[in-house]
Amino acid sequence: MKNITRELSEEHQNILKVIDLVLAECDKLEKGKEPDNVFFRDVILFIKKYADGFHHAKEEDILFKAMLNNLNNMHCNPIPVMLNEHDAGRQYVKNMTNALNRNKTSDLIENARGYCFLLKNHIYKEDNVLYPMAENSLTDIDKEKVEKQYKTVKADDFFETDIKTFIEKLLYSKAL
Repeated sequence: MKNITRELSEEHQNILKVIDLVLAECDKLEKGKEPDNVFFRDVILFIKKYADGFHHAKEEDILFKAMLNNLNNMHCNPIPVMLNEHDAGRQYVKNMTNALNRNKTSDLIENARGYCFLLKNHIYKEDNVLYPMAENSLTDIDKEKVEKQYKTVKADDFFETDIKTFIEKLLYSKAL
């Protein structure tokens, strides 16, 4: 039997690495450090292009639709909650961008932390509730279709090499 959510869970690990960096940077900002605009702009691009544009696209456009077509095999429908959280995350990112552009450090911290805490909880729910539900409710034929559709979603050219290299670059920039 195919596992169609393993890849999504692996992508979560990439997102969580960046979240940890952002939270550490927020701690430094709260102690008086000036915002590292390059870092935060890279984080915002990562979120928009990878977390949202790549990962959430696979969930919203492929997995969630397949699950909605199999509602009769599920004991409940958590998808509206997941979509609402994706939208809430987008609002945090928009607010982070505005805070950066206006040099409002307190707003940047508030929205960066809000995004990080939202995503940590969201990822936990997906990995421990939604994804097992998908694995149990979809047929093997549905899973094959989902897997084929995943292959059509490409990470943006923003990531010059691959996502792991980009994350290592972010990690390195904060290790200095």
